[in-house]
Amino acid sequence: MPWIKRDMCTGCGACIYICPVDAIAMDEDTAYIDEERCIRCGVCHDACPEDAVRHDGERVPEEVRSNLSYARNLLAHDYYLGDRARQEQLIERLERHFIKDRKVAEATLEKLRSLMEEGG
Repeated sequence: MPWIKRDMCTGCGACIYICPVDAIAMDEDTAYIDEERCIRCGVCHDACPEDAVRHDGERVPEEVRSNLSYARNLLAHDYYLGDRARQEQLIERLERHFIKDRKVAEATLEKLRSLMEEGG
């Protein structure tokens, strides 16, 4: 999913005018992408003269930090403090959660190409 790096966007509107589904609007002089309407065609990325339209892959480190912050907050709860067994149980649950997410992503990736064979 493309996103706008706000500090790089000059509000020129190039992405807005080229978007084939009108998924981009201005919010306080900065472009904003409506995730529900966006069809992920990438033309906004190519049109942006400031390179402010970014790709999801750039957010991976941010998402990892967010996940770890979430885990730290859980571990800091009174229920887990000082109880190594409960802490270990929580970490195991979180591992299962992220393993499940990985399996869903892998299974989806395996089947994506078959969509083209089905005719879209």
